[in-house]
Amino acid sequence: MNQTDRMYRKSRVVTIPVVVASLGLAGCSTTSGRAVTMANASTGVAVSSESYISALDGGLVSRASGVTLSAADRQRALEAEYRALEAAPGGQPVVWQGRGVQGSVVAAAPYQVGSQNCRQYKHTVTVGGRETVSRGAACRTSAGTWTPLS
Repeated sequence: MNQTDRMYRKSRVVTIPVVVASLGLAGCSTTSGRAVTMANASTGVAVSSESYISALDGGLVSRASGVTLSAADRQRALEAEYRALEAAPGGQPVVWQGRGVQGSVVAAAPYQVGSQNCRQYKHTVTVGGRETVSRGAACRTSAGTWTPLS
């Protein structure tokens, strides 16, 4: 990727803090970087962010061959996957950065499978200058979580 492409891509990046405001969730609170409690805007039921993240079943980042992440970096990557699926416009990257590693999650436009909203997405992880790209799809359940398609 040349410098012009990087500049263009950076101008279109949706960063994680910006996406949080558009999640459709209310009542967010945090406890020292641990689980966030959220109230689902459509149901008003309080749920832990961990339930949303765990529903991704390790996400695409866990399927990336040759990529080993710390627990904190894996959490950042999974949060980016969730935010890309939940709120990012189709084609808009959600980026994350950890210690010596960074990533970008891009979800395509939503589509319907029966009564479920689904999205294809890709997760690019860069460690030591080496990019690994994983692709997959996930559908939103009636509980509001995203579950990967096998």
